[in-house]
Amino acid sequence: MSTNENPLATTNIVCGVVLEQGGKYLLVQEKQPRVYGKWNLPSGRVDRGETLEQAAVREAKEETGLDVKLGRHLHVVHRAVERPVMHAYSATIVGGELKIQESEILDAKWFTYDQIVAMKDDLRIADYIIGAIELAK
Repeated sequence: MSTNENPLATTNIVCGVVLEQGGKYLLVQEKQPRVYGKWNLPSGRVDRGETLEQAAVREAKEETGLDVKLGRHLHVVHRAVERPVMHAYSATIVGGELKIQESEILDAKWFTYDQIVAMKDDLRIADYIIGAIELAK
């Protein structure tokens, strides 16, 4: 490779869902060591061969036990090439039972919008989460 050539950039893609029920929004608490205890939308990486929509539905089911139907695409957050591209969708619960994926999630709770804004420092990526909720409202 010459000094003028750069390797191709690669990045991960993450899809999450905003679930609202009775004026509250569902967040999951992360178990991964580098983000341990942080709250996030139910979300995860897109697997090879999956569409964004398939990944969002799958990740919601894996992390929360809930079956969801996607609504509209809300927004995309991408800060740098080495960071994931994060998509968010509105979604409604169509089945299942709230049960966390214990290997990756510590807890799942419903919060009001005001509670979520007040816990900004406890969110994994505040602008992604709060921005998606604001657009879903």
